[in-house]
Amino acid sequence: MSGRKQFDVDAAVDQAMRVFWQRGYADASLDALGSATGLGRGSLYGAFGNKDALFRRCLDRYASIYGAQYEQALTAHAGDPVRAVEAFFDVVLSRIADPSVPVGCLIAQSAAQSPTLREENSTQVRGLLDLQRQRIRTALADSSADTRTLDELATFVVAVNQSLAVLSRAGTSDAELRSVARLACTTVADTLTRAASVDAARG
Repeated sequence: MSGRKQFDVDAAVDQAMRVFWQRGYADASLDALGSATGLGRGSLYGAFGNKDALFRRCLDRYASIYGAQYEQALTAHAGDPVRAVEAFFDVVLSRIADPSVPVGCLIAQSAAQSPTLREENSTQVRGLLDLQRQRIRTALADSSADTRTLDELATFVVAVNQSLAVLSRAGTSDAELRSVARLACTTVADTLTRAASVDAARG
């Protein structure tokens, strides 16, 4: 049957995602996106609307892939928030070490460029960071620590995660990245232990 050539939309999004991940939004030109997806400008616009819409689609795709892995890691250790955070960082470090994907993190890459992004794009990036924080905060909730401490720890873990992505792009070794993650987990454990001691003393 004759007609317009069909293409795999999901595969095109995956390829475009890699371009944004590797180059960042600003340097992900339409030519680079077209070359990666095999689509001309007209087809890109026809399929996705414009570069901004494609970027948001790629952010969603990235979040669905790795967000599911984070969720699984964080919920696999109910009642043990420290082990949950360790499992979270295991997923992060495995992604960073995976030679089949670009170095770093698409969300971290995009967050660094937030001041130059359109408001809708910047809002989506901020929302994905907030979602990551909420997942971690939920995993920490099995502690007796007060709400403020848990909120601060959740933000701290997200900050370390984003730092790992930035450091990896700068060529920091896997051993050094794992050392950072290990110290972060120790900080979480020590903070929760102190909080439990204070709670027990008050009780």
